[in-house]
Amino acid sequence: MLRFFVFLLLLVQLVSCTSQTLPKTPIPSTDKTTNTELSAVETLFLEHQHDTAKSISEGSVSNGSLTNGRILPFSGKNFQYFDTTSYLYKRAFVHEKVLQSILDSYQNLEITCPDCHFGIMECSNEHGGPIKPHRTHQNGLSVDFMTPLLKNEVPTNALDNLGASHYLMQFDKNGNYTSDPSYRIDFDKMALHLLALNEAATANGLKIEKVILKLELKDELFATPNGKKLRETGIYFATNLTPLINNLHDDHYHVDFKIR
Repeated sequence: MLRFFVFLLLLVQLVSCTSQTLPKTPIPSTDKTTNTELSAVETLFLEHQHDTAKSISEGSVSNGSLTNGRILPFSGKNFQYFDTTSYLYKRAFVHEKVLQSILDSYQNLEITCPDCHFGIMECSNEHGGPIKPHRTHQNGLSVDFMTPLLKNEVPTNALDNLGASHYLMQFDKNGNYTSDPSYRIDFDKMALHLLALNEAATANGLKIEKVILKLELKDELFATPNGKKLRETGIYFATNLTPLINNLHDDHYHVDFKIR
């Protein structure tokens, strides 16, 4: 019920937002993306492709703003943003160093995990500030990443195109999808991604300040080969979460960056 309430808040935000330039026809959350939707996505990205002014993140992730942010590409060789509606409502903006770190990490993963594909979820508004239903994501230094999945122990992207409803997916303490246990979280791939992201962040003058993952899933993550390496990095994983926040962070993991 709590998940459903949060999801409703997200939909209300997307429908009622009037502070941003939107297409005349609302874009549905669907895996059947039309040519019109793709054109709108491409147009939005091209509008910001040549932004060069220095990004400025002010305040905190829970009370801040973003100036001269950068919009993520909707997709790349081994990654894709999760929802057309969210993207067109300009919720995929980040600080320039965060953008570069994300892109560098995926480029590295093309080599270390050539058959892998990753999903990016919500980031920040174009100018930061409140972005319901998130409590953070306000200054361009927070990003949600989709938990990679296995189906019958084989990597799969079959559930990557659920749109905003992806936030409603529920996994048990072992990482099994409660609606269909043939799907489970690929913890080793998640750890591999975080290792690559940490390396790229360091190279770009950032650090990973915090990762939020459902508390009951951390043992599964750190038990994998790459998870053991991840634990050695000392990256901080949140250890004290409210029941609501804890239960919301199984289908994705939240990363807060800090500028060095």
